[in-house]
Amino acid sequence: MTTYDDRASLTDLTTTAERVRRSVESVIEGKPEVVRLSLTVLLAEGHLLIEDVPGVGKTMLAKALARSIDCSVRRIQFTPDLLPSDITGVSIFDQQRRDFEFKPGAIFAQIVIGDEINRASPKTQSALLESMEERQVTIDGHSYELPDPFMVVATQNPVEMEGTYPLPEAQRDRFMARVSIGYPSAEAELRMLDVHGGLPPLDDLQPVAHAHDIVKLIDAVRTVHVADAVRRYAVELVAATRSHPDLRLGASPRATLHLLRAAKASSALSGRDYCLPDDVQALAVAVLAHRLLPTAQAQLNRRTAEQVVQEILQQTPVPTSDGGTQVQPQHQPGRVPYGRQQPGARRV
Repeated sequence: MTTYDDRASLTDLTTTAERVRRSVESVIEGKPEVVRLSLTVLLAEGHLLIEDVPGVGKTMLAKALARSIDCSVRRIQFTPDLLPSDITGVSIFDQQRRDFEFKPGAIFAQIVIGDEINRASPKTQSALLESMEERQVTIDGHSYELPDPFMVVATQNPVEMEGTYPLPEAQRDRFMARVSIGYPSAEAELRMLDVHGGLPPLDDLQPVAHAHDIVKLIDAVRTVHVADAVRRYAVELVAATRSHPDLRLGASPRATLHLLRAAKASSALSGRDYCLPDDVQALAVAVLAHRLLPTAQAQLNRRTAEQVVQEILQQTPVPTSDGGTQVQPQHQPGRVPYGRQQPGARRV
């Protein structure tokens, strides 16, 4: 693989990410923050859970991201009769060879779209556990590696919708982030009618990046510097969820790792080779909230996991460049407390 210095890698990252962003936003109108989060999760080697009501573009977002990259793509339509072997694959006895032959399932792709994942049974949903965490599938004692890069983009309707099953805690914990698209603004909806009123929006979408490019960008994200103070800040945020009185299940150590990886990817997308507390704060709700389980009393009081994370963000002291802490972050343009300024960097 070609080796780049940090500056060239970040420049290449922002340029490629900008192309992918424009491609996806040509289909998903008026949701730049959702598209950016999708790119962040991709470059952080994570998996994305898109949760919202029917018809707002969950599957469209997943397809647009997949079509914008020249890579292998498989779609799994989760239904109540879907079997785990349909996802992972199965060993079939070959009469001519007198031996078992492995037939790969739908999980063997670089981007896997799991449509309406919570309409399948928990047993079928759990077929994704090994592949999402270890990037491999084990069948009959044999392990098969998955391609690189590998990302699962799953969509689901709210649990209250008819015919849905709640995702197991272990399954939710393997998704780096959860995002809700929401309804578009009136202006965005009008633009959607003008642009996509006649033809399906994905028909004209062409790849603007190759899978090899994404692998190089992931390598560039790994070089982003994270100061000890920022690491400790992320740990304190996650630890606060484990002792909060409104939560019966807090975030796991995996959540801390996902939060820091996502923050590094977000920093790189902003053209920086260092991570700020602001990067951690901006991603805390998306990365942590879907892993948390409110207590029964909190649910009666209509307290959501998102509200709890926001409260923790307000109460947790933020590290500063002088080694101190402050409760409320104060953004100061031009101040570079945790790394080196990236000359000529562009924000995606």
